[in-house]
Amino acid sequence: MTADIQHLKTIEQRLLWLSHWMIHHANHIRPKVDGIKTGGHQASSASMVSIMTALYFSALKPEDRVAVKPHASPVFHAMQYLMGNQSREKMENFRGFGGVQSYPSRTKDVDDVDFSTGSVGLGVAITSFAALIQDYIRAKSWGADAPMGRMVALVGDAELDEGNVYEALQEGWKNDLRNTWWIIDYNRQSLDGIVREGLFERVEKIFDAFGWDVVRIKHGVLQRKAFDEPGGDRLRDWIDSCPNQDYSALTFMGGAIWRKRLMEDLGDQGNVSALIDRRSDEELAALMENLGGNCVETMAETFDAIDHDRPTCFLAYTIKGWGTPIAGHKDNHGGLMNNSQFEDWQRHMGVAKGEEWEPLATVADTGALGDFLSKVPFFAKGPRRYVDQKLPVPTIASESSREISTQMAFGKILDDLSKGDSDLAARIVTTSPDVTGTTNLGPWVNRRKLFARTAQADAFIENRIPSTAKWEFTPEGQHIELGIAEMNLMLLLAAAGLSHSLFGKRLIPIGTVYDPFVARGLDALNYACYQDARFILVGTPSGVTLAPEGGAHQSVGSPLIGMSQDGLASFEPAFADELSVIMGWAFDYVQRDGEGDPCERTWLRDETGGSVYLRLTTNPIEQPGKRNDDAFRQGAIDGAYWLRQPGPNCEVVIAYQGAVAPEAIKAAGMIGETRREVGVLAVTSADRLNAGWTAAQRARSRGNPAAISHIETLMAELPPHCKIITVIDGHPATLSWLGSVQGHQTIPLGVEHFGQTGTIADLYRHHGIDAAAIVEKVNGLTDGRAMRRRLSAHQM
Repeated sequence: MTADIQHLKTIEQRLLWLSHWMIHHANHIRPKVDGIKTGGHQASSASMVSIMTALYFSALKPEDRVAVKPHASPVFHAMQYLMGNQSREKMENFRGFGGVQSYPSRTKDVDDVDFSTGSVGLGVAITSFAALIQDYIRAKSWGADAPMGRMVALVGDAELDEGNVYEALQEGWKNDLRNTWWIIDYNRQSLDGIVREGLFERVEKIFDAFGWDVVRIKHGVLQRKAFDEPGGDRLRDWIDSCPNQDYSALTFMGGAIWRKRLMEDLGDQGNVSALIDRRSDEELAALMENLGGNCVETMAETFDAIDHDRPTCFLAYTIKGWGTPIAGHKDNHGGLMNNSQFEDWQRHMGVAKGEEWEPLATVADTGALGDFLSKVPFFAKGPRRYVDQKLPVPTIASESSREISTQMAFGKILDDLSKGDSDLAARIVTTSPDVTGTTNLGPWVNRRKLFARTAQADAFIENRIPSTAKWEFTPEGQHIELGIAEMNLMLLLAAAGLSHSLFGKRLIPIGTVYDPFVARGLDALNYACYQDARFILVGTPSGVTLAPEGGAHQSVGSPLIGMSQDGLASFEPAFADELSVIMGWAFDYVQRDGEGDPCERTWLRDETGGSVYLRLTTNPIEQPGKRNDDAFRQGAIDGAYWLRQPGPNCEVVIAYQGAVAPEAIKAAGMIGETRREVGVLAVTSADRLNAGWTAAQRARSRGNPAAISHIETLMAELPPHCKIITVIDGHPATLSWLGSVQGHQTIPLGVEHFGQTGTIADLYRHHGIDAAAIVEKVNGLTDGRAMRRRLSAHQM
């Protein structure tokens, strides 16, 4: 054990040096191109070095998963570099194009990142949902051989200001969370100042209230030994009562000032004075900075002592900037050592000029350390990403009802799957933030049940009280019911959507939420897509079509969210048969992992796969009858198809997306009484149309004239004089760009302001998206042309 501790201390110093050299090199040595600081958080990295050394090189096993505090990214990359999993070239290009990322990224870094981090708080919370998904998988017959590990978050104390952390705590308590560690870097400094005094007491109470064990790690080995000396109890009392701000300032000023302050406060010409006098200024500073989180031996012992699976919070006291000249300074969060400071520190660290990038520079016995590193359990099996086979997609039947809403059709599709025994159905896991019934997941849940690690009784069932929700909690259940926090929904989808990589067992996660509240979870949704998690998000009901609910429940901008969110293919079908085709495609799309060569038909990189967002409504509309032709089916997937083919002299095209389809069709019929050639373009995905169009333009600008997108193909034969009216129950910008494809005049209709209560007809009329408004716009175009002709004739 003594030899291992010495190796850990050596590794700790190597990581401290390599992480800080990487940042220094990026800011002060690498040639600058822009006039802004590169940054890199030296002080925030330093406070984590001992914790991460003990964690990765002593405590973790290969099956454990870690979300690294964003600002400790340099330490993580230094660790991977030390282990041969990261290249010097990428280290030298830290925060440069193609170099190691500012914050750990699953998709952009080559080293073994478990969870991407960046937006603080999210990396913390996802570990609890990953633990829940791990239990979900292990409870299933097909997942009994999945690895079981701890889900670990390295947490900055300022991250505890993020509300989503506490939402996750509550959800974890409800779901009997286990196998989760949160290790808090309690350095008591944030970007703008010192953390409020006494925060740790509140933190402990909060975690205790939600059933977590709390382990406070305040004092390192040096301090604990000093406390055993005569007078040590008084030194301990002084340390424990010293205000955060004072402790930080004294740390920055160093050993002589520590001595002066301690003698003023504790000097007694007896035991305490002798304790202080026995140490040089340097030794005294080392003693006072030897908090538990900065003592690798203490951290290793603390981790090793945990022998249970209860969720555990480690409150590790640290010094921000520990071991460096900027330790303790209140400005050190974004501050960097200057050149002279770094030169002095380099001498202090014993690193010779020219050996800055040497992984084992300063190591006396490289053979012994190398032997130790080769046996570290966490790294012993190499990269720890799993794969799982693709699941065949069964036939998705199309609903044959004469009138049905897309939300109802979605529920029926899942209900049909629940009746079968396909492998895909067995791997579907649904979830919803307290709106399971109202988003039409009820029939699926009645058949497939709710998940809980242990079976739970339902008093309504036991007492034979009639209820449409025959919901049974069981380990075999395939629905995870959440509270109303949308951030938790997105984080659970993120964790479940990474299950094939984290646990080697593929899940097909489907989450439903009221469409206006997609925005409440938008940060976590973006985070999930950035990780390349794979899931289906269903926003329903949507738009002012949810008329009686009023403006607070009527989404306006969500189609633009779907278009702008990377990694998310957004659809808004109007008809049940479109939804059936799209869902069949989506079940396959979320499982793809191809190279990303563009499709020559759409110019989309569909082989890479991704997640899918469906915007659905509750309004039952008349269905168009059976359609099985290839143009329809492929068009629904590619983003659009001609519902009414335009003729060669077409004057007007009505392009619609979603629930306003009946208004567009009705308007086309009214216009057709005076104009025979009216086209109706059914748009199922403005997102995919727009993405293909912009991609094709880029390809053509790079010398590929054959790059033609789907929307360009559809609109290629429209005559130049043709006008386009676009209409959507959402922001009109969603479709307003269609006129730019071939240079047609376009009038976009949609919703730009909060709605109010009323009937659908009331609100469509109010927002100008009903058939009468469409016809009015077409007539306005005609009147405008006649007026321009008269003006032109008058001027001649």
